[in-house]
Amino acid sequence: MSSKQVGLVGLWDCVAFDEVAGITFKDKDGVQIMKDYMASGSFARGKEEKAASASMAFVGNINQSVDVLLKTSHLFDPFPEAMAYDTAFLDRMHCYIPGWEIPKYRPESFTDGYGFITDYLAEFMRQMRKEPFGDVCDKYFRFGNNLNQRDVIAVRKMVSGLTKLLYPNGEFNKEDIKEILTFALEMRRRVKEQLKKIGGMEFYDVNFSYIDNETFEERYVSVPEQGGGKIIPEGMINPGNVYTISQGKSGMIGVYRLETQMLPGNGKFERTGLGSDRDAKEATNTAFNYLKANGNHISGQLSTTTKDYIINYQDLNGIGMTKYLTLPSVIALASCALNKPTLSSLAVLGEISISGTILKVEELASVLQVCLDAGAKKVLIPITSAAELGTVPSDLIGAFSLIFYSTPHEAVFKALGVE
Repeated sequence: MSSKQVGLVGLWDCVAFDEVAGITFKDKDGVQIMKDYMASGSFARGKEEKAASASMAFVGNINQSVDVLLKTSHLFDPFPEAMAYDTAFLDRMHCYIPGWEIPKYRPESFTDGYGFITDYLAEFMRQMRKEPFGDVCDKYFRFGNNLNQRDVIAVRKMVSGLTKLLYPNGEFNKEDIKEILTFALEMRRRVKEQLKKIGGMEFYDVNFSYIDNETFEERYVSVPEQGGGKIIPEGMINPGNVYTISQGKSGMIGVYRLETQMLPGNGKFERTGLGSDRDAKEATNTAFNYLKANGNHISGQLSTTTKDYIINYQDLNGIGMTKYLTLPSVIALASCALNKPTLSSLAVLGEISISGTILKVEELASVLQVCLDAGAKKVLIPITSAAELGTVPSDLIGAFSLIFYSTPHEAVFKALGVE
């Protein structure tokens, strides 16, 4: 600032930060200044506001496998803490390139033929920055309603840049633009998926799509590492199997599957998959004790004295076991004992106390978003959470058939489809 000259962003077209984990700022307002610049292309130094046009690129390494990192944290985790959890900063990222998909250089990667020298190619790219290609997709497609203005800006910039690189002469067709648009939406959605992990419901709208202007067909674009398959399957599942969604030990919200077996015996109850988690074990004991006291009110066929039960609890997202297992266990045991499966694509929410008191769902909006991502189409939800639905986006509520219950007995009946 003392030299009264604009720094790197005013001199170059792109400024890259290598090894992002080591980024530090002498100025305590460094991250805020960077955020302002990334949003508006200008920054204040002293009393003056400076404008520049350089892009910013951040290069770094993830220290775990992608699937492990996604289960335990997020893809921006390598950034310094001041940046890694600043959603306002991260939301200004237009794209996240999956470096793990890019092959390493090999001898055969290099050509024996001619190519452009770096100076020439750089000058060509510099001149092409002046050509606006961001609206080339409008002729063929329009964006789905999950993209906000910042998403649209990011996707348009990527479409513009990729079109210039691949079709600098401006000759392209619908399929060419479709390929570019799909890639751009994936790159931006990867950013939003991480923001959803960090910031919760503020960034729930991640189901990016585009609509064909001719056929009006809407196509959704997924992120490969998130997994294309749904955790909660469609169709009937085996009796005794239950899917529940709640907060795990790590504080993150995840999906849990209960698989139950019933054997001739004298009323033993065994659990697997809980390890040494005392809270989870207490919740399952509460479930079995509740059935001992109230099983006859559900069905005369439900015996806790002449049968043995085994439930295997599975943490499907690897975020740590949940302690909210009493109601799901009651439903799983009843389903197995009566040999009646739960409703198709059902997610069970809520919890009960030892006395049968219904407890409301914490962070309902975020839990419902996880339900949607997991593939649930029906959600069993306590009536005590009905008042919280006002905090949930209407399109998220509309994605499910909500089934309310006011007692544990009613929860069992409705989960099994018994009126």
